[in-house]
Amino acid sequence: MTTPWFGLHLPNYTFPDTPPEQLFDRVVEQARAAEAAGFSLVTVMDHLNQIPPVGPQTDPMLEGWSTLAALSRETRSVRLGTLVSGVTYRNPALLAKLATTLDVISGGRAIFGLGAAWFEAEHIGLGFDFPPVGERMDRMDEALTIARAMFIEDRPTFHGRHYRIEGAINVPRPIQPGGPRILVGGGGEQRTLRIAAKHADMTHWFPLGLDVLGHKSEVLARYCDAIGRDPATIERTLATPVEVAANEAEANALRETLPPERRPYVFIGTPEQGAEALRPYLDAGFTGFTFRNAVYRTPERIGVVGELLRLIGG
Repeated sequence: MTTPWFGLHLPNYTFPDTPPEQLFDRVVEQARAAEAAGFSLVTVMDHLNQIPPVGPQTDPMLEGWSTLAALSRETRSVRLGTLVSGVTYRNPALLAKLATTLDVISGGRAIFGLGAAWFEAEHIGLGFDFPPVGERMDRMDEALTIARAMFIEDRPTFHGRHYRIEGAINVPRPIQPGGPRILVGGGGEQRTLRIAAKHADMTHWFPLGLDVLGHKSEVLARYCDAIGRDPATIERTLATPVEVAANEAEANALRETLPPERRPYVFIGTPEQGAEALRPYLDAGFTGFTFRNAVYRTPERIGVVGELLRLIGG
């Protein structure tokens, strides 16, 4: 079995009593605590406003790729990426260049996450086009084609319906052979998983119960079979189906903070209890699990997740 790993996702930049000039210091504190606890990945959202249900749209939000670039010089071992970038926000060749730059300055630790985008209010407020979902999916397919080409080819050319490159130059090249791993976010069975079968090295889904996740895994495998790809070459990862606390009292408090829509799908307990709850997901072939700093706010709380990681052999 592949060694399981944990990621710390940073969707929340609201720190009471922390002035803006110290905000990034809190982000660094959390990223370094995750690294010290044995986490393998730190991710940020690619949003320019805060999203529901994390918080009000007016809450603080840092631009994702700038934050990752800064974190690359404040960390040593964790991989870094967006979970995930919205295809509507940037030209895909620029996105590929951003990911390549992050890979270079981090010494080969970048992950390239992409999704179809969804937060319409943000698009309206900031003046981004928000085409229908079918077109956004088409754009994501083309964008990933361009990104992969720019990672591995010398002067790629691509003419699509929505995007084009002409002898694109991407120098310096990524540090990682083949470029940063491509992560496709979302488990939509009509388009997203089909696109993942074609392009992804990794997928990231929400925990919706093992029966639903098993079905999605079968759908992904069918799309892979149709194009002659081994589905085992795509790593399947999840937003955590387990939340942990140092003791039962903390677990009870954590249950009160969990959004109602997540409660049927997330187990809450001590690290020992969490390890048992996580094993069925490991047995089902899921290898990576992301924990949110909306829950794990301090180095001490992040360290509790590190104890869970040690218990499952990560």
